[in-house]
Amino acid sequence: MRFSGQRVGVIMGGPSAEREVSLNSGRGILNALKQKGYDAVPIDWKGGVDDLGSHVRREKIDVAWIALHGTFGEDGCVQGLFECSQVPYTGSGVLASALAMDKVATRRIFDQESIESPRWRRHHGPADVARIGFPLVVKPSSEGSSVGVSIVKEQATLDAALDAARKCHGVVLLEEYVKGREINVGVLDDEALGEVEIRPATEFYDYEAKYLRDDTQYLVPAPITDEERRTLHSLAVRAHKALGCAGATRVDLMLTEAGRAVCLEINTLPGMTDHSLLPKIAAHRGMDYATLVERILETAALHA
Repeated sequence: MRFSGQRVGVIMGGPSAEREVSLNSGRGILNALKQKGYDAVPIDWKGGVDDLGSHVRREKIDVAWIALHGTFGEDGCVQGLFECSQVPYTGSGVLASALAMDKVATRRIFDQESIESPRWRRHHGPADVARIGFPLVVKPSSEGSSVGVSIVKEQATLDAALDAARKCHGVVLLEEYVKGREINVGVLDDEALGEVEIRPATEFYDYEAKYLRDDTQYLVPAPITDEERRTLHSLAVRAHKALGCAGATRVDLMLTEAGRAVCLEINTLPGMTDHSLLPKIAAHRGMDYATLVERILETAALHA
């Protein structure tokens, strides 16, 4: 127990669109840490004038388990606070968090590192739409949990999708619609932990399918060949390392019928709710939820 005897602050809530998901993750993490015998306290940060630094000082925490999701929690901002405070924290450092949260920056690095991802353009106007072609995916560049994401099959529905993305954080990203099987790979300590195939009842794995519906199928391990598994695991670890990620991440990929594997994005603070994917992957490896939480705690560090 690397942090035995130290006070662990579970940072949850936050001001993003994923606040409720974060609170659910945080409560599960808090209970798991207490079950493992840690002196763990919850910190429900509300953002804005609610000063997170004051919470951290008041609770006198020695290490932070960051259970935040989305803007201000997953994008390097909170990580910078803990670096300045010299409080070790879970997850990736400032730069890796910021890069992974910004899908445009992520794609540029993927292109440079020859990590295959869907063809993409930042949306400026009709010419960018024409370069991708229909069907395409419209998404905000700096949101998580599929917030503001739309699949657009024809011109008539494009404006509504663009408006939905513009209401979220970041610029608007257009990308090729890759039809295939959605496979998520968990990475822990720079190694692939395993994978899960997601089969939503809806057309794609949106916010509702992730957190509200009970008819989404999760296949662990994914029913894929050994060669496909090696390809997906290798791609996930390469993407994780290309952005400089640390601790636990979840890499979202697509596998087409033709065997093409593409990397969609990296989640530097994967969800830890009862619907979340990383705990499902870990469970197949014989690692129960509380043990996974402790393993992630053990990766807490300063990165600056």
